Amino acid sequence: MHIPQTVVSYWRGSADGELLAGDLAVSSIASRHGTPLFVYDQGIVERKYSALRNTLPDRFSIYYSVKANPNPAFLSLFLERGCGLEVASAGELYQALAVGCPPERIFFAGPGKTDKELKFAIEQKIGEIHAESSLELERISAISRRMGVRARVGIRVNPSEEVQGGAMRMGGKPGPFGIDEENLPSVFERFAHDPSLEFCGIHLFVGTQILDHKLVLAQYRKGLEIAGASAKATGVALRTVDFGGGLGIPYFDGDCELDLSGLKQALLELVEEIENHDCLGGTQFVIEPGRFLVGEAGVYVARINDIKASRGKRYLILDGGMHHHLAASGNLGQVIKRNFPIAILNKVGSSATDTYDVVGPLCTPLDTLGRSVHLPSAEVGDLVGIFQSGAYARAASPLQFLSHPSPPEVWVNGPEEHLVRRRGRHEDYLLDVELQGYEVSRAASLSE
Repeated sequence: MHIPQTVVSYWRGSADGELLAGDLAVSSIASRHGTPLFVYDQGIVERKYSALRNTLPDRFSIYYSVKANPNPAFLSLFLERGCGLEVASAGELYQALAVGCPPERIFFAGPGKTDKELKFAIEQKIGEIHAESSLELERISAISRRMGVRARVGIRVNPSEEVQGGAMRMGGKPGPFGIDEENLPSVFERFAHDPSLEFCGIHLFVGTQILDHKLVLAQYRKGLEIAGASAKATGVALRTVDFGGGLGIPYFDGDCELDLSGLKQALLELVEEIENHDCLGGTQFVIEPGRFLVGEAGVYVARINDIKASRGKRYLILDGGMHHHLAASGNLGQVIKRNFPIAILNKVGSSATDTYDVVGPLCTPLDTLGRSVHLPSAEVGDLVGIFQSGAYARAASPLQFLSHPSPPEVWVNGPEEHLVRRRGRHEDYLLDVELQGYEVSRAASLSE
């Protein structure tokens, strides 16, 4: 059966060779909602959440990282499971509040927050604002004083030394995220003399897409070291220690899943050490997974519109491309283009016999979703799926490029499907346009 090895533990095919989301054939979902589109399987999200929750000690709380995928369906599910939400903009904060997240269960991190964003967060009395610089602390203080309130603040820390785990090393470098560890003493001095700021805890940033559980543990140990030193320096019992995100998923051939059993055992030992720590007795420990929880639950579905040969290469030309899924094209951080897992979704029961480059409909050579992909013999009308598309796909893509309608999102729970974001319409591109002296005819939308 031609389902990529990196996703066989989560996705399955039907007896007649159709990929299933929940109990539904993806081709039937596509026939009802059109292509291109994103399909999310709630069952996979539930399995990932349960596996992570079972791995973590009780003292660890999960705050879903909204940036991974801000669709309200995801936010609501995690809130129902008792999670908090981590946001990185006023827009994400607005969405978190809109789905009913209690403000005290929201953390706000990210460099370059504007005064308007900080004021909004303080007005809403969110759990913590995580400051990324000394200047940001000054701005939070000034806004709080004007409002006559006290802001709850955590310090995001850029570790001064490399965090090592297994063969991997991260941290100890300059960066836009967080305050350098060696500068913390002056920051703590600021807290001691500023009644408008309430020091709550620290937030560690080390890395992302980590598949080595030893590096995850090393990151947590570094966080505890900084937390202990911070508590002693300030004389304040830390309310929180936020270990950040970074838990990865396998995308490419040779990638292995994060060893949760190894991580669980290591964390049990870590908690024993925490219990004996004088300064961290009542501290809440937080992790902020995003990709790990939702990445494997999504598939991007596009239809083959054309098949062509050019100088020895064969191309599958889809009705969707990098404007919906920038990461799959390799233009979101990959130095060397590697293919996401790709399959023909109505032929997952067939063997891979042919090799294609998979491209989108955009007028740029960057619009390549897969190079030299081994697939079953393809036909116009077949559905191509890009897996591992639940995180940093639609939400991290240039949706307005070439003015194609934005893709809908469909949520599947067993035998039920729900349209959780409609397809864009051509007229959407005029919603925020101020036209002076021009008349715009309202032509029928092709996206109806």
